[in-house]
Amino acid sequence: MELLDFARGPAMEWAFAIFIIGVLWRLFGIFFLHHRRDLNEPRHGGAAPWWGAVKTVFSRMWPRREFRERNTYSTVLGYVSHIGLAIVVFGGAFHLLFIRDLFGVSWPALPTAFVYLSGVVALVAFIALLVRRITHPVLRLLSNFDDYFSWFVAVAPLVTGLMAVAHLGARYETLLAIHILSFQLLLVWFPFGKLMHAFLFVPARAVTGYVFTRRGAAT
Repeated sequence: MELLDFARGPAMEWAFAIFIIGVLWRLFGIFFLHHRRDLNEPRHGGAAPWWGAVKTVFSRMWPRREFRERNTYSTVLGYVSHIGLAIVVFGGAFHLLFIRDLFGVSWPALPTAFVYLSGVVALVAFIALLVRRITHPVLRLLSNFDDYFSWFVAVAPLVTGLMAVAHLGARYETLLAIHILSFQLLLVWFPFGKLMHAFLFVPARAVTGYVFTRRGAAT
């Protein structure tokens, strides 16, 4: 129980503190970056730049037609892994108890069998994405420590959670402690790795769409 008490107590407090401070540090750092003024004259007669910003946020959620044939496989796997993980996090009864204790809000839990199946499907999708990264010559060349470690810290809570539900490998209390610690590792790494794209992908796409539309380029 000492490991579980540590995971539920000081480790949780420190993990959330690092997560919140790290995320704010990254966001404020990006916000206060020095930006050069765009001296190009805006292109007249086209769409408004703000509309280009909104459009790009959604249009980039699926590959462009020119790249669809080669990127559809990884895009589908990405959606499956993210949706499956979201179902586990926001639909599992134990997770909803944690969210209620933390934020004071709750909603009905999804059936346990469905949540467990979603977790297994998400795990398979994550593994398939890793295999593609390792076997694809270009992806393998472009990948670095951040890519692999971010994959690991995202998958570790999923694996340990499935093991805890199945009572596989150790006592339930030990598996639960390891699951919580793996989640805390994700929180600690989140602001400093590519997982930060969860906060950055919308503003990054919006800025790109705004600039391109202002210059009359297709988005």
